[in-house]
Amino acid sequence: MAVLDDLSGFEFEDVIEDVFRNLGYENVRQATRTADEGRDVIMEEVVDGTRRAVIVECKHTDTVGRPVVQKLHSAIATFDFDGPKRGMVVTTGRFTAPAQEYADRLRKNDDPYPIELLGGEGLREIADDIGLDLYNGRIEILCNDALRPYDAATSVAAPLQEAFRDINNIDQAELSEPHSRVRFLPTVTITADTNAVFETSVGVIHRINDRTQFVVNAGRGHPHVVDDAVATLVIENLHTTVELDDDRFRDVFDHVDEQRFGQTQTEYKDWAVDHLQDYHTTTVTYTGGNNVTYNKTCEPNLSDISVQSIEPVFLPEIRLSADLKDYSYPYKYYAAGPSRVTREDGIHQCVHCNTKGVDETYTYCANCGSISCESHIKTERLESKPVCTGCAITDQFALKTKYFYSEENLASFREEYAQMPIHEKAMENKLLMGSGLVMALLMMVGLVVAIGMF
Repeated sequence: MAVLDDLSGFEFEDVIEDVFRNLGYENVRQATRTADEGRDVIMEEVVDGTRRAVIVECKHTDTVGRPVVQKLHSAIATFDFDGPKRGMVVTTGRFTAPAQEYADRLRKNDDPYPIELLGGEGLREIADDIGLDLYNGRIEILCNDALRPYDAATSVAAPLQEAFRDINNIDQAELSEPHSRVRFLPTVTITADTNAVFETSVGVIHRINDRTQFVVNAGRGHPHVVDDAVATLVIENLHTTVELDDDRFRDVFDHVDEQRFGQTQTEYKDWAVDHLQDYHTTTVTYTGGNNVTYNKTCEPNLSDISVQSIEPVFLPEIRLSADLKDYSYPYKYYAAGPSRVTREDGIHQCVHCNTKGVDETYTYCANCGSISCESHIKTERLESKPVCTGCAITDQFALKTKYFYSEENLASFREEYAQMPIHEKAMENKLLMGSGLVMALLMMVGLVVAIGMF
């Protein structure tokens, strides 16, 4: 069978490691390559509540004979594992009749170390199920699962409407149905173990025994780890996904886009191993037997890092946009049903300055549709309603700046102002009037004092 011909034996082991991880086996890792004892890949399975070790011999050859199976049987017997054990031989070719007979006899005799044989035909069937390209040894990502893009108990517009409730002076009835768009972004959640011990002549100076789980943006371009908030959103909702159905979601959103996974699952595994190697590399300071202080860089080997699982899922990125008079307000977030992580909030933000954040006070200007902070919102003199400094017409009365919706409102107030008695005009600038009263009082006090001195 002309498959995987360009791969070396070690590369073939890498592929088989990925295959079994995709089939649901646990703790899949490769044996140390420096001394092949007849076990290339080691993994575990749980059957009827019992954990069992599986020792795999990989043979990238046309035929596999009985001696290979016998050697694996001995390797299983000597493998240190507290529990039942079995073996498996995997090849791209086929097994000879004596090899098949030997494995059959172990099974019929209820041998404590049975061996399963997986040849090229069986490998081809598995490849179809998990997306393995047998001609280049890469495992493609087959994924049709997405986190839920909206909460079925509410509407798609609910998050945006909720944000507008924090804005003063806005009537929810003014909010029309927002424009909505969903992009399904590919991600992979990677779980990996790193186990490494670093020793010198004085003993162990550093040890790594760590299980790491992180979420990677798996779109086009270089992979990168997402931030903690998004990772939590993805990990906590991995098992509550829905089928990615474009037609179904087009009935809910105005636009639906689906991005593709940028690399194969095999490439993400290799990237994750390199990433964790860098992540765990550290410099350790220790004192030698001669009381001299040394610095040693402790870098785990690639074989010290074992990827346990790679779980692909599409992460919905929702973008809502509400148009209010002269302004449009975007609101973007990642969704998983009722849970979300906000990425862009154009509502809790003053249109006139850099003030933003949910802890500030904002007011809606019904004249132009702007949202303004306290520094950029005023009271319209004629109607006593909020107006922003960006659209207001201004003029001074009693040396005080007044704000108006329009030139018409300003003209109306000028006529009203002209008819006011002097004391009402003065009240248009209470600060100036108060200062005048204080000055008059001080002058009277001064006059009284002056008279008393004569």
